[in-house]
Amino acid sequence: MSDIIYTTYYHSPVGMLKICGTENFISEVSFYDKVQKADSRKKNLPPLLIQCVEQLIQYFHGERRKFELPIHQGGTKFQQDVWSELMTIPFGRTLSYMELARKTGDTKAIRAVGAANGKNNVAIIVPCHRVIGSNRELIGYAGGLWRKKWLLEHEAKVAYGVQTLF
Repeated sequence: MSDIIYTTYYHSPVGMLKICGTENFISEVSFYDKVQKADSRKKNLPPLLIQCVEQLIQYFHGERRKFELPIHQGGTKFQQDVWSELMTIPFGRTLSYMELARKTGDTKAIRAVGAANGKNNVAIIVPCHRVIGSNRELIGYAGGLWRKKWLLEHEAKVAYGVQTLF
């Protein structure tokens, strides 16, 4: 197993994405807001990172609703449980932080669920953008609320032909 972490970039409709991983798993998809130009060459990348970029392109073109990539990110057991629950939220749907806490087995863990959501390093693929406030308000997204809104509207449009969600 290779311990080398490879990095590539993809210019998406919501800005530059930084994609990191090994030959065996994806470990990061994050919003890259640095001013310097990101190197987006695919030279010497393992097939998995190229596949990740291709699946992200398909997602943004409305041709993919679920990612089929091995992912790995560190974290506590609780964080891992929250991230696993995020993967069960259907494309085009949302879940409140309260509902997510309930699914993890502790309705009082709303803040902990929010913190775990914020620690997710694999944006879009582990769909933390699908978690909203109990009053359906857009709250808390590491990539910025404008991106969260864009992603949710994109998914609603693809899934249901709906132009706006909020």
